[in-house]
Amino acid sequence: MFLVRLEQAINSFSDLIGKIAAVLFVIMLFNVFIDVVMRYVFNDVSIGMQELEWHLYASVFLLGVPYALRVGGHVRVDLVYERLSGKTKALIDMLGCLVFLFPFCALVGWYGIDFARESFELGETSGDPGGLPYRWIIKSVIPFAFFAMLISGIGLFLKSLNIFLGNTKEDHYQPPQH
Repeated sequence: MFLVRLEQAINSFSDLIGKIAAVLFVIMLFNVFIDVVMRYVFNDVSIGMQELEWHLYASVFLLGVPYALRVGGHVRVDLVYERLSGKTKALIDMLGCLVFLFPFCALVGWYGIDFARESFELGETSGDPGGLPYRWIIKSVIPFAFFAMLISGIGLFLKSLNIFLGNTKEDHYQPPQH
């Protein structure tokens, strides 16, 4: 039952990442609201607020993917997949993790570190006047999100392995327990 406990621990991490993405989404909504009010009521445009919108949007998207993996919200060909047995689905998910997900996440995460580090070392800022400083922060979200996706993928792999080995009978998404 070690594998089941490890899966649950990884799922807790993925749930936390999902909660962070949700909080960032709410912050983004407030940012957009304030930006629209400032633009159309006070005729005041802020480049920094506009850039913050896309920084938050990118963060929500990137951090939402690990959670989507955890809850089964990722893209797959359901037309065929849904008709398969639990063990066959588990085998397909394990192979997909090993062949596609793990190598891709590791590659983007690894090269994303240098991308963010270079931005930090250069002191990269927005090219627009009034734009945001510290461009390395948003660039750091990229490797972090892909390593988080890799961890969530390990959770998916363990879930599939547990189903395949018969450690658990669950072959569908179980919502997080609060």
